Amino acid sequence: MKFVDEAIIRAEAGDGGSGCTSFRREKFVPRGGPDGGDGGDGGSVLLEADSGLNTLVDFRYRRRFRAGRGEDGRGRNCRGATGADLVLNVPVGTAVFATETGERIGELMAAGERLEVARGGRHGVGNARFKSSTNRAPRRSTPGARGESRELRLELGLLAHAGLLGQPNAGKSTFLRAVSAARPRVADYPFTTLHPQLGVVLVDPLRSFVLADIPGIIEGAAEGAGLGLAFLRHLLRTRLLLHLVDASVGAPAALADARAVAAELRRYRPELASRERWLVLNKMDLVPPSEHAALRETFVSEFGEPVYQVQALGGKGCRELCAEAMTWIEEDPPRGRP
Repeated sequence: MKFVDEAIIRAEAGDGGSGCTSFRREKFVPRGGPDGGDGGDGGSVLLEADSGLNTLVDFRYRRRFRAGRGEDGRGRNCRGATGADLVLNVPVGTAVFATETGERIGELMAAGERLEVARGGRHGVGNARFKSSTNRAPRRSTPGARGESRELRLELGLLAHAGLLGQPNAGKSTFLRAVSAARPRVADYPFTTLHPQLGVVLVDPLRSFVLADIPGIIEGAAEGAGLGLAFLRHLLRTRLLLHLVDASVGAPAALADARAVAAELRRYRPELASRERWLVLNKMDLVPPSEHAALRETFVSEFGEPVYQVQALGGKGCRELCAEAMTWIEEDPPRGRP
């Protein structure tokens, strides 16, 4: 199934029911008095996190959702029924924003967690509420309030322990295939990855972590160039970034590529640029062995440790890197999400 990670919907809560103007009329009961009941409250629209969902595709074709309206009050002090709430199931990890203001309304991080996104209108009151010693026959009642109506943007961020980033054709998808059962598309042209990919890296039978791969980042991504900017928010949900660099292009070009990606991270979100990031020099099989040490030292002097050298196509060095990443993930306590 194609990954759908963003949707625009309109949530319309139900209006409150109106109060009733009524008077008690029974045989042998003179001066019966007012008996108009209150209306019912309108239903609200709520989002509920469902661990069985992993995409927002359900909101692609249907975009308007409305909760039930509260019933009007009736005579004999009968209150109207409350409108039914509308509960929409969304994947765990869904963030909700108001499209008009950009306000972040909330985020659903655990299965079963609920978030009210549109509140139902309050009920109107019947004329029985207005009777008093000086007004024994009130003919006044109030209408129900309108329910909230909001346009919302739903964003689904991938939940992963570690994330892959780098220039197009740096070998991210090949690396993911080498260390997990995921089978992303691999080809000899840029932007073969068009949608985020997830893979579970099994270090040993009792230890594993989730690795996310996003489309390649190119220079100018912060201004809208390329595809990766649309998915960089997924890396905000990871604790460790594995920055893959194509070492086969030579030290000067590889350094320039690494600097460009780091600069785009800073432009996108400063906190993302300061996150734990390991440099991974890929395609080392295309670099003469005599140059391996010097190339690594060049990157260490520029970016600091750690710097790894791997051959994703053949899997050389990948498992060792994943084992160290697993150890880091286990020893570094989560300071937020995921």
